[in-house]
Parts: sequence; structure tokens; C-alpha cells
Amino acid sequence: MTEQTASGTADPEEVAETIRALYRALGDRAAFDATLDPAITIWESDAPTLIEGLAGLDELRDARAERGGAGPRPLWVRPEDLRVQRWDSTAVAHFVLRAHHESAADETFRVTDVLRRGEDRWRIVHHHAERFPAV
Repeated sequence: MTEQTASGTADPEEVAETIRALYRALGDRAAFDATLDPAITIWESDAPTLIEGLAGLDELRDARAERGGAGPRPLWVRPEDLRVQRWDSTAVAHFVLRAHHESAADETFRVTDVLRRGEDRWRIVHHHAERFPAV
């Protein structure tokens, strides 16, 4: 995995670690959601409109479950080519998210996350994921 970081005023490694922790927490909704701002906005490839807040994310999760999930569960998911820019309490991370499957082709997504540093941690305030290549 290649990681490149650029910084306006501070070391962006905390932000990169927040992104890595997010995907390590897949399957643990509470731990995953702890990295998200409660008022997060989200663009997802399989959502027709902007998702607003954790309640909106839960609606998308429920819709996916009703459709039988998003396909086979990956063996692992990780950010690749992670790049971070940070300015004081604001940061942008962009990366390719790879989901590796045992018996199916890997899925890849282009992701951009905007994060804000609160009193206790970095949280994602906007997430934009696009399946790539599109199917």
C-alpha cells in the first residue's frame, strides 16, 4: 500500500489512521460509526440521493440488507494510495478502497473523505464513494 501525505500546518498521520481504523471496524457498526460525525453527508454509488446523518446511513444499510447485501462478503477491505491533506482541524483524504474476495474479482471504489477534528478525535463529516470501474 502506498501512502502519501501532504500537510498545510500539521502531521496528517492521525487522519490516515482514522481512515485505516474505519475499515478495520467493518462489521462492527458501533466502532465504524464512532469515526463518523452524526451529521455526516454521504454520496454512495448505490444511493440515488445524498444521504444525511447516521439515520440516513442506517436506511441505506437496511436497503442493502433487503436486497441481499452488496454481494459476497470480502475477505478484507483496505484503503490504498491513501493521500491526506490537513489544515488545522480540517482534512481531506482520498484513496482507492479495495475489497478483496476469495472467489470473485476485487471491487474498487474511489473515495474522498472530509474530516474535522473534534475535542476527542477526527470524524468524517462528508464521504463520497464511487465504484470504479462502474458496473
